[in-house]
Amino acid sequence: MKKRWFPVVMMGLVVAIAFTGCKTKRKRGGLNDNVGGVVGSELDIYGDPLGARPLDGSMQEFANQFMPVYFEYDSSSVGPSERVKVEEVASYMRSNPTMDIIVEGHCDERGSREYNMALGERRALAVRAYLIGLGIDGGRIQTKSYGEENPASMTHDEDGWAQNRRSEFVLFY
Repeated sequence: MKKRWFPVVMMGLVVAIAFTGCKTKRKRGGLNDNVGGVVGSELDIYGDPLGARPLDGSMQEFANQFMPVYFEYDSSSVGPSERVKVEEVASYMRSNPTMDIIVEGHCDERGSREYNMALGERRALAVRAYLIGLGIDGGRIQTKSYGEENPASMTHDEDGWAQNRRSEFVLFY
């Protein structure tokens, strides 16, 4: 009688071990640019770059503390009139060495979704590069592209599009 239950108990153990030992790892879909930028879908459930939020949920975010950096149409160059905004961010970060930053790149609605995601990333990386040039450690700066997905203005004219071609800053620690 004992021998009939032995295979059932063994099968139950094998199944239990299989379910507890085969944890699925999260698949990372996008490309990392190896300099702090995230291109594609390498984002966590909040839409932030993987690793941007600590697992314990203790991250404090400070958005809208600085003026957005605006860009010309189809450009990712930080213009001379916009550099002072990036310099203010660098000054703040030098004074607050525990703060890190996410530079978010945005575009207007013109162009394909894929093109605008790439352009938003180039804009964020351009601001990141400028911050690094001002002496901020690149390890403290992450980038994220929203493309056309998070417009500042919903109007479909040049004034609205100009407001949407921007990079914004989110400080966190």
